[in-house]
Amino acid sequence: MQRGGNRLRVNVQLIAADTGNHLWAERFDKPVADLLDMQDEIVSRLANALNSQLIAVEARRAEHSPHPDATDLCFQGAAWVNRGRTPEYMAKAGGFFEWALALEPGNVEALVGAARVNFVIATNLLPDDRIERLTAAEAGVTKALSLAPNHPPAHHLLGLVQTFTNRAAQGIAQFERALALDRNLAGAHANIGTAKLFLGRGGETEAHIEQALRLSPRDTVVYIWSLFVGQAKLWQGADAEAIVWLRRSLEANRNYPSAHLFLAAALALVGELDEARATAQAGLALNPSFTIRRYRTNTPSNNPVYLAGRERSYEGLRMAGVPER
Repeated sequence: MQRGGNRLRVNVQLIAADTGNHLWAERFDKPVADLLDMQDEIVSRLANALNSQLIAVEARRAEHSPHPDATDLCFQGAAWVNRGRTPEYMAKAGGFFEWALALEPGNVEALVGAARVNFVIATNLLPDDRIERLTAAEAGVTKALSLAPNHPPAHHLLGLVQTFTNRAAQGIAQFERALALDRNLAGAHANIGTAKLFLGRGGETEAHIEQALRLSPRDTVVYIWSLFVGQAKLWQGADAEAIVWLRRSLEANRNYPSAHLFLAAALALVGELDEARATAQAGLALNPSFTIRRYRTNTPSNNPVYLAGRERSYEGLRMAGVPER
């Protein structure tokens, strides 16, 4: 800790106790008058950073275990989920969670992990069995909550499933429940913004995402949060702002097909057709089954304001060369 005049600087490091290796570092710099705010910010950022860092570290350790237990397998599944929303990564993650459930059918983390994989595949890759996967995700997370009623990530995931099945108001209630149990759950803040987009209130989305970013600026899903601000801007016709946020999504994780595709749509709408087509092809390489028809028929909301904004994305995708069927 260092103090200079009316400012306080705190340097924080995370070190692996067994090896001495440096894992993570962050610096916090605030006016002394905001000391309590700084304390809250350090706690929340540490909680979020430790979560993602420890998952990665424990997943690497578990890879070398000759007889992994359910907890080891959950870490490995979570590490694959954190890599990106591609069919390959989701298949690997799902395999680890199913293996964990075979060893321990009542393992709450494995139930939530398997439900999350089904949710991700359904909402990001838009497979033909989208509804079945969302139903399975809801059943899995509901079972997890029956075993652990106060599990914040389970409430968060249930909120996501509800939000993406045309129940955004119920989803917001679940996100708020998750935050009541864990105020550091940055994703719940972010997905209140997502739900508001689906309710036709996309003008409010950015503020919720910014709150999540303050809590967890290096979160493993920053790229998803940035995508939804980009979509909200695209829906409102603010294409230049949409491009900024969608590029930000790709900078955080280039293995996210949706960011490539919606950036392509935004670029096409501002007349950058060559870049739009190249960007669309990058997205289709990651998710070859994506089509405008598949996207159109899998809308998460029937709100008329949301649907009107969504029409702009169809036009942009078409101009960027995304196949209709």
